[in-house]
Amino acid sequence: MDIVVTYDIPEDKRRTKIHKILKSYGQWMQFSVFECNLTDTQYAKLRSRLSKLIKPQEDSIRFYFLCACCKNKVERIGGEQPRDESIFFV
Repeated sequence: MDIVVTYDIPEDKRRTKIHKILKSYGQWMQFSVFECNLTDTQYAKLRSRLSKLIKPQEDSIRFYFLCACCKNKVERIGGEQPRDESIFFV
């Protein structure tokens, strides 16, 4: 499944941990945005790992799931191209 993950973590130490975890699951696109192509098992593990680190009253992590139709509508202007061409291309 194709997922865009965004996060807003005010504490530097916690934000760095979140970033490192996400980096092992997907491609870092912008400051707090990752693009991931995950299996159901990988998504469950990622979500579990992240939920153990955050403080829900302070932090926010969002998962945007893209269907095949939506994925084909992603448009890019500039920036780094995806490492895995099967996710998010124009």
